[in-house]
Amino acid sequence: MSTATIFRAKPVAISVVGLVVVFGLLYAWRTTRGGGAELHTTPPLPVSTIRAQTRSVADELQAVGSLQAVREVLLAPDTSGRVTSIHFDAGQTVKEGTVLVQLYDAPEQADRAAAVAKAEFAQAQLRRSQELAPTGAEPRELLEQRKAEAAQAAAAVRQLDARIQQKSIRAPFSGQIGLRRINPGQYLNAGDVIATLTQLDPLYVNFTLPQQDLPKLPSGASVQVTVDAAPGKVFTGRISSIEPRINDETRNVAVQALLPNADRLLKSGMYATARLSLPATADGIVLPLTAIQTSASGDSVVLVQDVDAQGIGKAVAVPVIAGRRLGEEVVVSQGVKAGDIVVMAGQNRLPPGATVKINAEVAAATPRAAPAATPAANAR
Repeated sequence: MSTATIFRAKPVAISVVGLVVVFGLLYAWRTTRGGGAELHTTPPLPVSTIRAQTRSVADELQAVGSLQAVREVLLAPDTSGRVTSIHFDAGQTVKEGTVLVQLYDAPEQADRAAAVAKAEFAQAQLRRSQELAPTGAEPRELLEQRKAEAAQAAAAVRQLDARIQQKSIRAPFSGQIGLRRINPGQYLNAGDVIATLTQLDPLYVNFTLPQQDLPKLPSGASVQVTVDAAPGKVFTGRISSIEPRINDETRNVAVQALLPNADRLLKSGMYATARLSLPATADGIVLPLTAIQTSASGDSVVLVQDVDAQGIGKAVAVPVIAGRRLGEEVVVSQGVKAGDIVVMAGQNRLPPGATVKINAEVAAATPRAAPAATPAANAR
C-alpha cells in the first residue's frame, strides 16, 4: 500500500472511532438514567377502609304491589227504564239494601194490582170449593181446578213483584259510592253503569315474590305496607292466601294479604310496597354503599391484603353479591368475610394491584355518618 493511500484512509478511521465513542457514551448515559428510574418507587396511595365484621341483620322480603277492594262492583240496572229518582250523592257511604236509583214502574204497579185482585178472587173460589166438595155439592175435579187457578194467580203476583224489584237499584253491600254517571229523567238500558260501589275496609294487598321465597311465606304472616299517599305511615296486614300455581313466564308466586283500613285512608288501586319480616341473620356482613362498585360485570369491592405493620398493603378487587339495602348500608351475602379490610372511599382511582396505605380504618359496628357517595354508589 502506498503512503498516499494510507494518508487518505487515516481521517476515515478517526471519524469511525469517534462515532463509536460518542454512541457508547450515549448508551451508557441512557442506561444509567433508566436504572435510576427503576430504582424510583411510587409512594403508596392513602385510602380509608373498614374492617368487615359479622352482626345480626333483620331479614325481610320486599315487593311492590297494589291495593284491591275486597268487594267492588259497577252498579247497573237489570232492566231498562226511565230514571224517576236518585237517592245518593257521589262519595256517599251507603248501607247494604239502600235504594240508590228508582226507575219508572207505574205500569208494573198497575199490573200487580190487577194480579192481586185475581189472586184474591181465586182464593175465594178455592175456599168455597173446599167447603162444598166434601158434601158432594161440587165435584172433586172442580176443587183441583180452583187450587191450580189460585196457585197461578199467586205466581203472577210474585212475577210482577220481581219485575217491580228490578226497577229499584239497591246497594248489594255496604260501601262508598263513586262518581254518579246518570241524571233524573235519563233512559237506561239494562247494563248501563250508574256508579261504582266499593268496600274500603278491609282491602287486599296483591304482590308477587320469586319462587325461591315460597318456603318463607307462611299463611297468616304479618306484612307491613307503605304507600306514597301516606308518607311515613306503616299499615299492618296479614297474608290471607298464596296462589298455588307459579307463573310460567316470570316464575313468581302471587301473594294476597288482608289489610284493615278503618280510617278509609287507603283506596283501591293504589301502588303499595309490601315488606315481610323474617327471622334475623346472626352472621350478616354489612358494608357502606360507598364500598360497592357497580359495573356491567356485576358488583365488586376492593380489599386491602398483605398489610404490614405500617398499614401498607395491596389493593385487590373481588366480586361480591350485594343484597338488601339498610339505609346507607348494604348486606353482602358473598365475596367478603369477617376480618377483611374493605376500601370504602377512593377505590375508583386505584389501579389493579396498587400499593395502598390505610389512612383511616372504621370499625363496622361503630355508628358513623355515611361518607360522600361515589359515582358507583349513586348508580345503585
